[in-house]
Amino acid sequence: MAQYRNCLPQLSSDLFLTDGGIETTLIFHEGLELPDFAAFDLLRHEAGQKALQKYFRTYAMLAKDYQIGFILESATWRANPDWAAKLGYSSEALADINRKAIELLHAIREEYETENTRMVISGCIGPRGDGYDPAELMIEAEAEQYHLNQIATFRDADADMVSAITMTYVEEAIGIARAAQSLGMPVAISFTVETDGKLPTGQTLKDAIEQTDRDTNSAPAYYMINCAHPTHFSSVLVEEEPWLERIRGIRANASTKSHAELNEAEQLDDGNPEELGNQYRELKSSLKNLNVLGGCCGTDHRHVEAICKAYLPLLWTHVSRGGQLQTIY
Repeated sequence: MAQYRNCLPQLSSDLFLTDGGIETTLIFHEGLELPDFAAFDLLRHEAGQKALQKYFRTYAMLAKDYQIGFILESATWRANPDWAAKLGYSSEALADINRKAIELLHAIREEYETENTRMVISGCIGPRGDGYDPAELMIEAEAEQYHLNQIATFRDADADMVSAITMTYVEEAIGIARAAQSLGMPVAISFTVETDGKLPTGQTLKDAIEQTDRDTNSAPAYYMINCAHPTHFSSVLVEEEPWLERIRGIRANASTKSHAELNEAEQLDDGNPEELGNQYRELKSSLKNLNVLGGCCGTDHRHVEAICKAYLPLLWTHVSRGGQLQTIY
């Protein structure tokens, strides 16, 4: 049974972490091969499953140590029909791998969840096409039908919600929101932006959020921004308008490089974790409801911990003593 589907705890003011850049961590730090950036392909074999378990346990333990919430996001950003077909998956095999991805998170939650560290299981939905370049665009109805089966699989596997990550254009986001709504699944929509703070299509973030809300009757539970550095979008978050209140989550890149530059990079640019943490803290002045914090490309547990430390209220501080995290009030 889904634990939080009818009452997402991150809709409160409590702080929730997510993981970092799963694909870049597994490739550059763990030395694993991910064809087409498809982390879900690791679920095919025991060694891959253990690698994913290790990855999620690192973040679950971090959240538990700091006694704050955590969003367990499934390793399924590429697990849609087009990308899976490139790897030889049938529709039945794809549904099975999506179920396995959620089952793995249920096991992690059972192992690490506490009263102070509530863990929400989210089925991750990625774009049909490239996460940087929306070369082929779907209309809303097509996007709704395209993503419907994956969302249904997550629902039946007892995920609490779904998150559409790295949305490059508004029509796909609207289609996903409508599909999730029709299946009774809470959904978070996360847009990516270029260095000018606009979607790859040139649409402003404000317009994308307002259009999605308008055309779905405000179906998304909240919005996020991911796969961009805070310096790319902080300048567009300056006006005190209702659309900013809809943003609860940030999963930023470690690097200040553009999508085009990252696409050509042969080495990982992991930036500066402490600097990134301070930049997250500064975003709070514009984003009053910001409480879901994690990372994207180039980030790992170091960045997420630095973000957590920078963002926690100054009334309490976590320090490490003898390898054990303690809380000082």
